[in-house]
Amino acid sequence: MSHKKPYVPPRLTEYDPKNVPEWLNLMQQDWLKGAKVPPTYTVVVDHDRKYVHVSKSFCELVGYEVRDLIGMPYDDLTAPNTTDIPTTHNLLSRFGYLHGLWMFVHRTGYRILVRYEAWLRPDTNIQANIEVVQIIRYHLTAHLERRQPFL
Repeated sequence: MSHKKPYVPPRLTEYDPKNVPEWLNLMQQDWLKGAKVPPTYTVVVDHDRKYVHVSKSFCELVGYEVRDLIGMPYDDLTAPNTTDIPTTHNLLSRFGYLHGLWMFVHRTGYRILVRYEAWLRPDTNIQANIEVVQIIRYHLTAHLERRQPFL
């Protein structure tokens, strides 16, 4: 005799702003004020992995001006231990297309987890469209100094 539990459809809960962190509510309110759709973050890097074009929205996302980012290696904005950058770059050059997750570091130090879709353009530069998955506003050193468990 089978002891399978009967199927129970998932329960959808109502949105309760009391259960959402305050910074997320503030970010959502700021976003809703001026935008009807999420911004498009676009970057173009050359074969030396340096930015040759960045959208204004990407500059705002990472906290830099366009003039600061042009010529900067994208490795400088990548969080440590995110991925093996040379291998990822070589795979993209070899196959012409790649997608996945990437972690950027904002100018102030917090992390930005993004989903990217990148492809090789005819001029051999790499273009990527980026979508924010999560903004992580913490500093690991603050947790270590207080000796609190890191979540």
